[in-house]
Amino acid sequence: MATILALETSCDETSVAIVKKCNVLSNVVASQIEEHRPYGGVVPEVASRSHLEQIDRAIAAAIAEAACSWSEIDAIAATCAPGLVGALLVGTTAAKTLALVRDKPFLGIHHLEGHIYASYLTKPDLEPPFLCMLVSGGHTSLVRVRGCGDYTTLGQTRDDAAGEAFDKVARLLGLGYPGGPAIDRLAETGNPQAFSLPEGRISLPHGGYHPYDSSFSGLKTAVMRLVKQLQDSEPELPVADVAASFQYTVARALAKRAIAAALDSNLSTIVVGGGVAANRGLREHLSQAGAKHQIEILFPPMKYCTDNAAMIACAAAAHFELGHRSPLNLGVRSRMNLSDLNTLYTR
Repeated sequence: MATILALETSCDETSVAIVKKCNVLSNVVASQIEEHRPYGGVVPEVASRSHLEQIDRAIAAAIAEAACSWSEIDAIAATCAPGLVGALLVGTTAAKTLALVRDKPFLGIHHLEGHIYASYLTKPDLEPPFLCMLVSGGHTSLVRVRGCGDYTTLGQTRDDAAGEAFDKVARLLGLGYPGGPAIDRLAETGNPQAFSLPEGRISLPHGGYHPYDSSFSGLKTAVMRLVKQLQDSEPELPVADVAASFQYTVARALAKRAIAAALDSNLSTIVVGGGVAANRGLREHLSQAGAKHQIEILFPPMKYCTDNAAMIACAAAAHFELGHRSPLNLGVRSRMNLSDLNTLYTR
């Protein structure tokens, strides 16, 4: 069983983990939320500088927590795509340097593949094929998983990702950043049936709608119009009801498409990854839909929903066992499809 030290710096968390197969020995995460809160979102330059300040301490803390020596580590991994280029460069440069100095193999890992492997951290015996729903601030997609590196995207958002929609609607409601947790908390006290909002279906050229693709830009606009209408007609904005109605609409749309994709593909398991996987509305809606159709639904623990290096290390361990290695001149990419994973490795 390979022991991997991995670094994750794709956005606004500096994380270092050591994982043996899918057993987490350490997982250090330094969040930047407070640094970005005044700006209402992630500022790339601020994120890169913070990674530079945090990375050495995070590496030292992960090694100390795991209580292992460098001789016990088989390879060094880092997220190389997709993400903020400056942030990715900090993690990959640190990982390549460690690999060179410690004479270890290096593996570049796709960030979304890490989210797929987050479920293995709690269920190591998870067997493909299964459907993975990736829902985060930058990505919303449905991926059929046949094995390590063997992925087919069945559906995706055509505009805003689910996490982006949460942040933008939270801003409209004056809830601050990050928007997802704020809306989730407020929705607990609101009425999800208070307002009817559009799911954002994608039309096909010859009629009908795409069964798996989604759109959240129109939903965001609908909420904006609703808020303006309520502000003009009501003495006080029913913020909790708007938040609950919005969250219900997103959860319903995501669950409907995931269940349809699983049934059409004859898959009996759906795993969920990404920051929005922590949303209680989505967890409840998808779990109920899965039980109705006898589909197993797997959510990672909250600590593995947001960006973390443990999931990157778990994915790297699978590639390492297949004999995959990455060259030390591997670059980083702000965008990269899961179908291009073969460009990251040599054998």
